[in-house]
Amino acid sequence: MRTDMPRYVLDDAKDAADPYPVYRELRAYGPVCRGGPGQWVFPRHAEVSALLRDTRLGREYPEQYQALSIGEGPANDYLQRIVINRDHTAHARLRRLLIKALNPALVRSLAGPVGALVDRRLDHLAERGTWDLVSDLAVPVPMSVMSELLGVPEADRDMIARWSASLAQAFAVFIPDDKRHEAHESVVLLRDYFAGLLRERRRRPGEDLLSRMITAVRDGTEPLTDEEIVDNALFVYYAGFETTTNAIATGGQVLLTQPGAQRRLRAEPGLVGTALDEFMRYDAPIPTTSRLALEPIEIAGHTVRRGRVVVLLLASANRDESVFEDPDRVDLTRSPNPHVSFGGGVHHCLGAALARVEGGVVFERLMSRFSHLEPDGPPRWNPSAGGFRFPYWAYESIPVAGRPS
Repeated sequence: MRTDMPRYVLDDAKDAADPYPVYRELRAYGPVCRGGPGQWVFPRHAEVSALLRDTRLGREYPEQYQALSIGEGPANDYLQRIVINRDHTAHARLRRLLIKALNPALVRSLAGPVGALVDRRLDHLAERGTWDLVSDLAVPVPMSVMSELLGVPEADRDMIARWSASLAQAFAVFIPDDKRHEAHESVVLLRDYFAGLLRERRRRPGEDLLSRMITAVRDGTEPLTDEEIVDNALFVYYAGFETTTNAIATGGQVLLTQPGAQRRLRAEPGLVGTALDEFMRYDAPIPTTSRLALEPIEIAGHTVRRGRVVVLLLASANRDESVFEDPDRVDLTRSPNPHVSFGGGVHHCLGAALARVEGGVVFERLMSRFSHLEPDGPPRWNPSAGGFRFPYWAYESIPVAGRPS
């Protein structure tokens, strides 16, 4: 093995507003580089795609690993219980439940209500002329959708949004000491709230996702505990809006900074599906993911020993020159587009279909309702954000000036 292998440590990248030049250097070096202690980092598409589907890798980290990141407490316990961090039988059992509850027919039925929601918001924004893509669109639309799906009353949504913002810290690779209490406290508050919703749905079931989860458990051969239902409902709520918020923000920024892409999509609205995939490729809403080696793995001439952490640079794989022609250019007609922004294998994103529906509706309506959109100031990032966007800054604000059609 070469002794000059570069090192890429996630925590060192948290101040990088533009990680893509670094990714390019890593890919040019080779298929693997060193990470933090016990970590190997993969920047190229071939290895990332293969490892996402490799059953010798898992997501169920030892409890002490989670404790190292966040410390002991409710958030640690929560992370141990949610579907994204379970493997094998436990993962399959939870995933079956969530697929039953969040079935394709339900997702398809949301296009109309999401369109009506987006239209109401755009009516208001068109009157204002200047607005913020993040706080006025990318955050409230997915959060409203997930609140409706889970039956969260409108009066409670701002409160749940504040707690969820604190929960984001729990998904960072390492949480500073001053943020740990905030993450643990948010888990306690959200668990109590969703446990109350669960009791209410048992008394008066409806068509919401929580009611569907109760029905799926009742009809299944492997019933879940109330604690598992609550934690995974909470995870679906958080993941369902956080990922889509990032996708709308990053895609919207592409349109604002590349007027040619904006004109093309407005002239050819039928491209919205491929455009959304291209936005996801160009600036992945979730830049990285990680897995734990459950047994030794030989890949790209390198041996990953059991117990080592494999860091997969999804955003780097999405710009791999060997797979994507002219990868640093936005091509709304790019096809095929084998981006890895939704992951792969048994841990493929459960909410991918929902994100496509929401993102497609938002960008289609945005282009049809505004004849021109341009930046109204520089974007701002939140350097302290955790969540799936970690270790890179999540957009905090993207000022927009829009001319209605």
